[in-house]
Amino acid sequence: MPANKNFNINISNMLTLKLISEETERVIRGLEKKHFEGAREAVENVLNIDKRRREAQQNFDKTKQEANLLSKQIGGLLKEGQQAAADEIKAKVAVLKQTGKDLQDEMETTERELMALLCTIPNIPNDDVPEGRDASSNVVVKEGGVIPQLPEDALCHWDLCKKYNLIDFDLGVKITGAGFPIYIGKMARLQRALEAFFLDEARKSGYLEIQPPFVVNQASGYGTGQLPDKEGQMYHAEMDDLYLIPTAEVPVTNIFRDEILDEKDLPIKRCAYSACFRREAGSYGKDVRGLNRLHQFDKVELVRIDKPEHSYDSLKEMLNHVESLCQKLELPYHILLLCGGDISFTAAICYDFEVWSAAQKRWLEVSSVSNFESYQANRLKCRYRHTEDGKIELCHTLNGSALALPRIVATIIENNQTPEGIRVPKALVPYCGFEILDDKNF
Repeated sequence: MPANKNFNINISNMLTLKLISEETERVIRGLEKKHFEGAREAVENVLNIDKRRREAQQNFDKTKQEANLLSKQIGGLLKEGQQAAADEIKAKVAVLKQTGKDLQDEMETTERELMALLCTIPNIPNDDVPEGRDASSNVVVKEGGVIPQLPEDALCHWDLCKKYNLIDFDLGVKITGAGFPIYIGKMARLQRALEAFFLDEARKSGYLEIQPPFVVNQASGYGTGQLPDKEGQMYHAEMDDLYLIPTAEVPVTNIFRDEILDEKDLPIKRCAYSACFRREAGSYGKDVRGLNRLHQFDKVELVRIDKPEHSYDSLKEMLNHVESLCQKLELPYHILLLCGGDISFTAAICYDFEVWSAAQKRWLEVSSVSNFESYQANRLKCRYRHTEDGKIELCHTLNGSALALPRIVATIIENNQTPEGIRVPKALVPYCGFEILDDKNF
């Protein structure tokens, strides 16, 4: 994303100036916990620029008021025949108007500077987020399931897919490029089965299904924090200035952009299936083989809009929901609480679900469940009105993968391999119509 891209977004739509000015040291500590470089300098720059902006605003208002008062005198002087006095006041008004124009330019300049700086400052983490610079400091908070014991000659999922003609990675390269596999026969049916299973489970938990667009405009990308695209991970259709979504979180959460919701309607629960598109720039090596890291993949996403005092209850409910999916798919899993240095730009707290890939002998991330508190809502202008007093307040937003398909599929394939084929988890059999995944595709 070009650094000079013009975002037509009000300066309040980020980490709030009120929070930065009233709780400066807490904000700095939070940014340092996220290992945000130059935290104190960035915050001090925000306060200095905002001071310049407010001073320019005050001087502009004063100058405008003075010009208006003087202008009212001109008509009376002319009626009295005092042309010279009227001309003198006109000259003063002209000077004041030029001063006002200069002050207005200063206000616009400082607003642009403030906007550009605030875009670079992430959300501050919740107090429960552990200290740490990278994934090595993430904390396992829960484990479940039984790790299968496979024979020594067990195959990884990319070899199993080739053996049973389930996924053609090379054909995807021919048509599009690496990271765009083609699913064949029973595997294509298993993909649909997983999507339907995840959506049905979400519906049973009270989520309303949405079928969103797979491309969004700039304002939507900005609202949920994908833009400005600091890592260059989004696909951009430049002619139309539209972006392929990296997750259904973006279009679904943006349904509530610029909305004032009623307190009685909260929490709002939405779910959506979508294809997801990520450039995955800088990803190389063994960790990207097969289904481990793709440019296009399918995912079911959960989104919640809630009141601040209830959002952490919502977070627990979302964690329980994703855990139940892992259990029903008979997958060994653990849940990680991410440390400050590994948490995303917009999240206040994040839990990752990882499932055990028995042939690869490693944990694969399949879901992130996050509470953004008011950070996204502030960018989105997503607010709610209190029932009792009519007070308007920022919502809290949450989202979680439930679930991302590629690594779930990789783990199902590897963990359930048998001499006869790949056993399908019982929960999926009614959805796909077969119990064994093999090359008998019809």
